[in-house]
Amino acid sequence: MEKQNLTLTFIGAGNVATHLAQALARKSCRINQIYSRTETSAQALASALDCAFTTDLSEISSDSDLYIVSVKDAVLEEVTGTLARHANPDALFVHTAGSMPMSVWEGKTRRHGVLYPMQTFSKSRSVDFSNVPFFIETSLPDDTLLLQELAGRLSDKVYAASSEQRKYLHIAAVFACNFANHMYAISRHLLRAHGLPFEAMLPLIDETARKVHTLTPTEAQTGPARRDDRNVMERHLEILEEEPELATLYHLISRNIHTYELKDKEENDKL
Repeated sequence: MEKQNLTLTFIGAGNVATHLAQALARKSCRINQIYSRTETSAQALASALDCAFTTDLSEISSDSDLYIVSVKDAVLEEVTGTLARHANPDALFVHTAGSMPMSVWEGKTRRHGVLYPMQTFSKSRSVDFSNVPFFIETSLPDDTLLLQELAGRLSDKVYAASSEQRKYLHIAAVFACNFANHMYAISRHLLRAHGLPFEAMLPLIDETARKVHTLTPTEAQTGPARRDDRNVMERHLEILEEEPELATLYHLISRNIHTYELKDKEENDKL
């Protein structure tokens, strides 16, 4: 599809909006305006993009081709309703939330959809969008093509996904990213309490991540839970008695690892 010269307005100035707006601005998109309830955030992103900003949705630009909403899930319903009343009614409206359905737009706009970049975003770290998968959904076939072209400016990994599919994408991402990162936080906590550096874990973390590029996660799994080494696990649980929540977490995860190991063996035996 031929590139279109699109004019965009971003609703939100958080991590996702900051990275996505700057990336699209570098790919022949004109950012018309930034909205955020917080003036400092709106002004900072608008300054970086050399565009207008507002903290009032009733003053939103009415001449953009595409409105991209990147706000907290809790306020998405409210924001979409107010936005639709003041923005260009002929524009395409999308949100970037992994866990929210496209139906939040129904009855508010004719052209709407979802543009979900599945990645972890922090303002202080740059993002290579060429490696970021985008999942899109729209109410009209022509707009599917438009979003495919737009996301394709940033990444070759652009997929269609329904709201039902995206729910499971988001849950899977929470396990793979948010929960995995929390395990690092627990590791750091245990090490610091005993005068050991967390950086000692980095080669282990990196190698574990590299392995799942070529092995399934179950194949890559190692450790006492996979071996069902109860002597080691019982010693670990004794050590964790002073922190009952961690002991419970250790027990539940270890049991689940062993369950997956058994399931994997059963499935392989059937092949």
